[in-house]
Amino acid sequence: MRTGTPAWRIVRCSAANAAADLRATYTWRTWLFGWLLRMLCQVVFFTLAGRTFSGAGHQRFLFLGNALTLCAIESMMVVASSAWERRAGTLPLLVAAPADVSWIFVGRSLQWLPSGCATSLAALLGLGPFFGVDWSPATAAVAAVLVAASAVGTYCFGLLLAALVLGASSWRNVASNVAYLGMMAVCGVEVPVGFWPLPVRVLAWSMPLTHELDALRALVDGGGAASVAPQALLGLAVGAAWLAGAVALLRAMADRGRRDGSIAFAI
Repeated sequence: MRTGTPAWRIVRCSAANAAADLRATYTWRTWLFGWLLRMLCQVVFFTLAGRTFSGAGHQRFLFLGNALTLCAIESMMVVASSAWERRAGTLPLLVAAPADVSWIFVGRSLQWLPSGCATSLAALLGLGPFFGVDWSPATAAVAAVLVAASAVGTYCFGLLLAALVLGASSWRNVASNVAYLGMMAVCGVEVPVGFWPLPVRVLAWSMPLTHELDALRALVDGGGAASVAPQALLGLAVGAAWLAGAVALLRAMADRGRRDGSIAFAI
């Protein structure tokens, strides 16, 4: 059952809950000295480890890849936080509500996007000069747009995974961890996408992170809009495709749950 309530209003109301969740999850101290510090150490570790094994010439490649991936890691938390609705017993209420449940879930985990973007930007702008990446005000502004596009695109992919695991919420952490580790492996974060055989490259091209990372590297290499914008827009288009699939799956899940009552019983 869906009403004529505009999707943007549903997302806005659901996002208010997401903001409350973020305030309950972090204080500024736990975010800064717990989450952010941990993520910055991860970027430094992978960059220095890669430089040790592959030489200093690979340093900037590794730094940009691992710094941008931070927003994708946090965006993938949508898988777990969506599954929490079932564990908290609120999923049947959401499905019974007259609003379109798919847009409820689109807004319900949006808290991960600003946090993820802030984490990636802190790494890129704060650690960049130590790894040979300097920023002007103009390039920093474009980098912020690319970080946001990466977070949003990956969030859309995560929503589809969330729809798949809502029926088996015990798999929520496995699904999100395998997904972001897989992206780190194949999307050009640690090694170039061209290193992989064609089937793996096709998988990488289906991930928004791959295209946004190409755009970021083109930006840092001095490329203009002609080299940065096409990759950035392609990443957004891929993310939109994942979002369409997620909305369809969430609606199907809700419709099936209403028919057979399974919405309250899977774990």
